[in-house]
Amino acid sequence: MKKNKPKYNMIIEAAVKVIAENGYHASQVSKIAKKAGVADGTIYLYFKNKEDILVSVFEEKMGQFIEQIKVAIMDKADAHEKLLTLIRMHFEQLAADHHLAIVTQLELRQSNLGLRRQINRVLKPYLDVIDAIIEQGVEEKTYQTDLTSPLARQMIFGTLDEMVTNWVMKEEKYDLVSQAEAVHRLLIHGLQAK
Repeated sequence: MKKNKPKYNMIIEAAVKVIAENGYHASQVSKIAKKAGVADGTIYLYFKNKEDILVSVFEEKMGQFIEQIKVAIMDKADAHEKLLTLIRMHFEQLAADHHLAIVTQLELRQSNLGLRRQINRVLKPYLDVIDAIIEQGVEEKTYQTDLTSPLARQMIFGTLDEMVTNWVMKEEKYDLVSQAEAVHRLLIHGLQAK
């Protein structure tokens, strides 16, 4: 399988850096090949085109992240703990990889409709994890029993996504991970005064 080959992984890592540094549109396949230390033609043994590289970057990184989240929340007692873990890990993942944060928060958004649809397909398992946490919270009666998963999911994912985008746009001048508990509190309690 191509994904288990070292050159595939080298190309994925190189693509993250090249796209982050140059922008998706200015990132020629030849630049990615050079950064990966492979011949231009080698790229086409693994990927159809530049668009395929971008989708594959997101698939690889998101796939690994989803598996890490599932393992991390497995032993958490309740929905609150699971949600806090998810928030913290979301921030940690992107705070730890400057280039990946730029690619996911800025470059993926500039893509065409077909590419965005492919990205949404890759994102679905992550949204399913959020849905499962919401459903558990409703069952535990710690979340509103009339809460609908699509609305709550959109609010949770949208909040995390916007927090990371803002952090990237502000050139990472503050500690994103330290915001996790405050974001969790706001999502759990909303704007209601105590």
